[in-house]
Amino acid sequence: MFAKIAVFSGLLAVVLSAAVPAQEPVPIVSQSADIQPEGSFQWSYESGDGTKQEQSAVVRQVGEESVPAVQGSASWVDAEGVAHELRYVADENGYQPQSSDLPVAPEVPAQIARALQWIAAHPAPVEDK
Repeated sequence: MFAKIAVFSGLLAVVLSAAVPAQEPVPIVSQSADIQPEGSFQWSYESGDGTKQEQSAVVRQVGEESVPAVQGSASWVDAEGVAHELRYVADENGYQPQSSDLPVAPEVPAQIARALQWIAAHPAPVEDK
């Protein structure tokens, strides 16, 4: 029984290793980085397959805290040859991506929108305990 499992495992390993074609490394065509002592930074790169990414940040004072405000973008071409691009901001208001690849929420039905407006105009009374 052990011999059958060993032979089957060996054959499976050979089949799986043959199924994955070897890929050449993708060269980095350009890259840059600049990091400042106060926390701001900028970096970018472009690879030989056309993939690009860049990001920068500045430190903002929000109340008593120093928070980074980051913005950046990434672009690439998928296996089917379709180009994609993502732009984003990440700051005190959260992560805010923008891309034509992101799903769009469906429109709120008119009846629900009217119901929400009515609820907002007629809040429920608050009982004292």
